[in-house]
Parts: sequence; structure tokens; C-alpha cells
Amino acid sequence: MKRRRISQPFLALLVATVCVVSSPVFAATAVFAGGCFWCVEKDFESLAGVTEAISGFTGGTVENPTYNGNHVGHYEAVEVHYDPEVVSYEELLEHFWVNIDPFDARGQFCDKGTEYLSAIFVADDTELALAESSKDTVVKRFADQQIVTPILPLTTFYPIKGAESYHQDFYKKSSIRYKTYRYACGRDRRLQKIWGEDATV
Repeated sequence: MKRRRISQPFLALLVATVCVVSSPVFAATAVFAGGCFWCVEKDFESLAGVTEAISGFTGGTVENPTYNGNHVGHYEAVEVHYDPEVVSYEELLEHFWVNIDPFDARGQFCDKGTEYLSAIFVADDTELALAESSKDTVVKRFADQQIVTPILPLTTFYPIKGAESYHQDFYKKSSIRYKTYRYACGRDRRLQKIWGEDATV
């Protein structure tokens, strides 16, 4: 029996269709800072509906900041890629809060310095309203303590790349070093102390 050859145009169309079907129809992004981006990346990539969390810098004025170079004024942050049909922005906010220390004005956990401060970066008025509502909930929960995590307008997000790209998915690439760092930093113990049963650790 003679086999029929598949034409190149048809094959290209088939591949394109598969790619479209396998990707989220309504992909969206959100940016958060919660201290060490190794940890924040891991925390968000553990959430259903999140397809990727990219480590980088934002919030400063220095262009093309680098980890080992000049990143003064920037926050270590993650750009969260998610499918809003699976997880909402409100749910991302809830997940964010229970994975940070909202009382720390000097950094996060064992990491101190302005680059390690926590923050929510909003891209539009809708995100701003939802972020403010979520923060109000946290403020009411801890009425006797000061919540220092700000809500800031989103500026350029600079992903870690090039020679420093080993920071991306660090918890996967260097799992032993990552777990050792996270344990020694006391991150999970502090989160459990603050959030109790709501902590995701």
C-alpha cells in the first residue's frame, strides 16, 4: 500500500494548532516581590494555574540590572505567568501574603536589604483595587501590628538572564543547595508562626 506524503503547509498548520491548544488561551502575568526570588519562584510554581514564575528585578531606575552588578533601587521579584481560567489574580494575592512576612521593614527572613523587601506591583486599576482589598484583609487580621508591604505601580521587569540565568528555576537545578538555604534562613518556620494553618509550607 502506497503511503501518502503529508504536505509541508499541512504539517505546519498541524503543529501550529497543537501549540495553540496546549497553551493557556488567556495567559496573564502578575509581579510580586517577597525576598529571595528562588523561594518566591518555588512558592508560586507550586500553585495550580501558574505556568511559570520568572526571577528578575523591578521597581528601580537602573536599566538592565544584574544580580552581581548594579541593581540599586530594585526589588528581587518574580513575574508570575498564570491562566486566569484556573487561578484568579485574587487567589495569587492570597497565596502571596501567606508566603511573606508582611511586618518586616528591613527585608525578608534572613535576607536584609532594600532588594529583599516585599511588594505587590500592579499593572492597572483593576489590579490596584484587588491588591488594596487583599491588603485591607491582612491589616484587619493583624490589627495590632503594622503591615509594611507596599502596593506599587509596575515598571519595567528585568528577568535574570545570560550568565546569571542559573537563578531561574534554582530550586530545581540546585535542589539541595536551595533546600539548605531555605531551612537555614528560617523562612518556613517564620511563615508558620505568622500564618498558622494558612501557611502553605
